[in-house]
Amino acid sequence: MIVFIDESGDPGFKLAKGSSAVFVLALVAFQSSEQAARAGTAIDELARKSGIKGEYKFSKSRPEIRDAFFACVNQFDFKVRAIVVEKEKIYSGRLRSDKESFYSFFVKSMLKFDNGLLKNAKVIIDGSGDKEFKKELGAYLRRHTGDGAIRQIAFSNSANDRLIQLADMCAGAIARSYKRDKDDASQWRTMLGRKIEDVWDFR
Repeated sequence: MIVFIDESGDPGFKLAKGSSAVFVLALVAFQSSEQAARAGTAIDELARKSGIKGEYKFSKSRPEIRDAFFACVNQFDFKVRAIVVEKEKIYSGRLRSDKESFYSFFVKSMLKFDNGLLKNAKVIIDGSGDKEFKKELGAYLRRHTGDGAIRQIAFSNSANDRLIQLADMCAGAIARSYKRDKDDASQWRTMLGRKIEDVWDFR
């Protein structure tokens, strides 16, 4: 099993100064490395045909680009799990003041409470943060997840990894569904359909 993790929103709590009201962490799991490789190749080909030079990011993509992306990836076999954090419901002083603790806690929570999905998984996380933070996060996750769930933890730069980009797009689609003032709020979450195994509204 190979798993890719990325987020939508930020871990900041300065909501009046531009921090996102909602933080979404998404996990995309492929049982088969072959399926993962084929999905990555298909996304590459779609980008070439669409004239997209950089990476796919949900927040920077036009609606028609999002439509084409999700139509492309839906042919592949993967599952999506996510945690949605509405920040106004978070009261922990540490989570509100320490961005690294916030991020680590929610990655751990998603991997720990996986409903039995993860088995001997290689987990690849968007490579934000410095080297020391990545080392500490990897050790933290190994301590706090079940035996046999995770085989390896690695970090990857989203600019060069189409499947981290897939996790970004899934996180973005789920986050968009919480913007109830948008007419298209649920459009791309609906396109993912049954691929979404669970969305945990954290409280």
